[in-house]
Amino acid sequence: MPTIVTYTDRTPPANRYPHQIISPPRAGACCFSEMEEVGTPQQDDRWVFQYRRCQRCGFAVRVVLREIPDTTLANSLRKELARSFVRNIPE
Repeated sequence: MPTIVTYTDRTPPANRYPHQIISPPRAGACCFSEMEEVGTPQQDDRWVFQYRRCQRCGFAVRVVLREIPDTTLANSLRKELARSFVRNIPE
């Protein structure tokens, strides 16, 4: 999963959403209570995600909100399970 977050100590934190977010490599104690959502939820292949960034220190993460179900895979598994539990009784 590609990300727009760059983790580094060499440059100060910066929010250049939607192109780039520069973040410190480690979260601080302030991150637990100071995180804010950046932008709107986005979709990538099978995941819906959103970026969150600490208002105080600038630490940022990509948070996966949910998985998008693969309907083709689910249908094939449903058919396989239906066939697996059928009993063949010899005559």
